[in-house]
Amino acid sequence: MFSDQTARPDNRRCNSKDISKCPFRTEGAFLVFDNGLLYNTLSVFMPGRGKKSKMFRPATVIIAYNRPDALKRLLTSVEAAVYPEGASVPLVISIDRSDSDDVVKTAEAFEYTHGEKIIIARKERLGLKEHVLTCGDLTDEYGSIIVLEDDLFVSPMFYDYACAALSFSDDRDIIGSISLYDHLFNVHKREGFRAIDDGYDNYYLQLASSWGQAYTKKQWAGFRAWYEENKDADLTGPGIPANVSGWSERSWLKYYIVYLIRTGRFTLYPRGSLTTNFGEMGTHSRKHDTDLQVPLINDRIRSGYDFSAPENSKAVYDSFFEPLGSYRDGHVILGGSAIPDQNGRGNKGLVVDLYGIKPVEELADKGGYILSSRQLPYRVIRSYGRQMRPVDANIVYGIEGNDYHLYCTDEKSTPPASAVKATEFLYEYRGISLSRMFEMIKYRILERFGRY
Repeated sequence: MFSDQTARPDNRRCNSKDISKCPFRTEGAFLVFDNGLLYNTLSVFMPGRGKKSKMFRPATVIIAYNRPDALKRLLTSVEAAVYPEGASVPLVISIDRSDSDDVVKTAEAFEYTHGEKIIIARKERLGLKEHVLTCGDLTDEYGSIIVLEDDLFVSPMFYDYACAALSFSDDRDIIGSISLYDHLFNVHKREGFRAIDDGYDNYYLQLASSWGQAYTKKQWAGFRAWYEENKDADLTGPGIPANVSGWSERSWLKYYIVYLIRTGRFTLYPRGSLTTNFGEMGTHSRKHDTDLQVPLINDRIRSGYDFSAPENSKAVYDSFFEPLGSYRDGHVILGGSAIPDQNGRGNKGLVVDLYGIKPVEELADKGGYILSSRQLPYRVIRSYGRQMRPVDANIVYGIEGNDYHLYCTDEKSTPPASAVKATEFLYEYRGISLSRMFEMIKYRILERFGRY
């Protein structure tokens, strides 16, 4: 990223055709030059001012179907967001065909003041999968896009963050997409998740996002080419979460996740969310809940972001929400240093299974190691407790206990004693009491019978 400190101390207006000689200031991910020009969609190389950096100004693409109130709520948050002064940001509202024109009317009536508003009312019903794929192809027209489904709500800083993250990821092929949503929930185990803090503004997860995401043309084209070759492929295997494999063939997200897994790519996630999900009833959701609501970043001014590359990050997670790890010289090492290289060399010796849902014995090498919360019939090298948060902090700091075990698979042994299951739930749900448990159980039973 360029910074204000690199600008020349020259307050004169620049008339040079060579922008590298012009003084400038930064506004988020954008360069604003004294000649009045705003550079953020072009590759700008400035001699003496750092490496070539491609600056992006993505179009915002909203995917809608039959929820006019949800669309209006999202549009209100998009309109209220912070945009670079003088920027014109296209807003595309793509509406799948339904039995009502209420959504089209909502889109037409909404006033958007930050650029051109384009409404695409589909004449034929696409369905969610084809609708998302078609909208993703808009990267060909705009170069980069932000994709928002209509049950989301955005932070005022969503656009600034997306521009910075797209710019950072542009020359890093290992980054397959950008998420604007910060996961606080392991969707496979339905338990809490938090990426360990490593001092950066991001972490990596081998899971594509559908709750606010951004793509460069190159990132989307990579997925699209893979999809065309693999849309009829078997999307099962020990390295793919059973939860994902079990999703309907109508899920576009299922394919993007498997694409990341099978090509060794990751999604860059924010440490602090730029979107939140209202979880309303829709095409793939049968009920309204708040499981996916997360706190939003609400800073209105940000001087820049400090992103880590995957290989330097201490917070790199696979598609099971498990940290990547290796076992070296008697120590468990977690983080990006365990990412295999392009030839597949790297960590093949440790399978991490802190959530206890990974098919570890299918994935483990003969004579390799397994770190799991399950009781397995192998020799235990070391055990850890479940006290610190997030869960991987217990491994990093070597907290003793009987909740996680490091096994060596070269020697069979009696499985260790089970930890008390209730302590896992008490760790997960803070401050829970008997009266609260009773109310929740009552609610769930009544909900099951349609009383709520």
